[in-house]
Amino acid sequence: MITADTMLTRKSVRTFDGRPLEEATAQKLKTFAAGAENPFDIPVTFVFLDAKEKGLSSPVLTGEPLYVAGKVPKVPYGDVACGFSMEALLLYAWSLGVGSVWIGGTMKRELFAAAAELGEGERMPCVSPLGYPAAKRSLREAIMRRGVDADSRLPREKLFFQENFDTPLSAADDLLELVRWAPSAVNKQPWRVILRNGTYHFYLKHDRGYVSDAVGDMQKIDLGIALCHFVLGAREKGLSPAVDVSDPAIAAPDGVEYIASVTLA
Repeated sequence: MITADTMLTRKSVRTFDGRPLEEATAQKLKTFAAGAENPFDIPVTFVFLDAKEKGLSSPVLTGEPLYVAGKVPKVPYGDVACGFSMEALLLYAWSLGVGSVWIGGTMKRELFAAAAELGEGERMPCVSPLGYPAAKRSLREAIMRRGVDADSRLPREKLFFQENFDTPLSAADDLLELVRWAPSAVNKQPWRVILRNGTYHFYLKHDRGYVSDAVGDMQKIDLGIALCHFVLGAREKGLSPAVDVSDPAIAAPDGVEYIASVTLA
């Protein structure tokens, strides 16, 4: 089960102990992946790839036995949907004791695309290794984590607002704290959220260099991850989050794009 604790304790794993997943665990992951949903009703297909059999690797990983690749149609909101569905899968994996890390660039993309049988009209934005974390991180992983300050996040007053982008949200919010601790590409934390009239409006603060034809918009994947944390956290509280994409027309700074809104009931 995915809980707030799952979201707050999950860490990216790049150093694995080399053991293959237990058969029962692998089957649970495949069953979850087959039923993975997202609020945009865009199909995300997950393909599990044996690292040794397919000759797959990444220079930032050690000992990974398995990969999962996410494929999504080239449609509006496809990257957001992929982020949402894949983050749910990786959180579920963590709840089973299986480590993972989002990989978007540090791989031979053409090899992974061929192994995943990527079709016309599809993107494979990201892959992740799946395996049991090693007892100790490699030196390379430790350096990488320090390089992106992986164990810290921006203060909430820089991320969350009330009514407009000029007014930081004054009250603490458990669901937004789950968003704050979500993973993102090089820990950029590009999400910005405005609470207005009981609805949470999610925006993307763009940085350069995160858009390509092969991947789509990596930071929109990050917004899908943030939405996943918020929606799953709300469901754990017994709430019914409704997601829509009706732009509330709130004045936004340059480089900030509206993504979606969530109303809780």
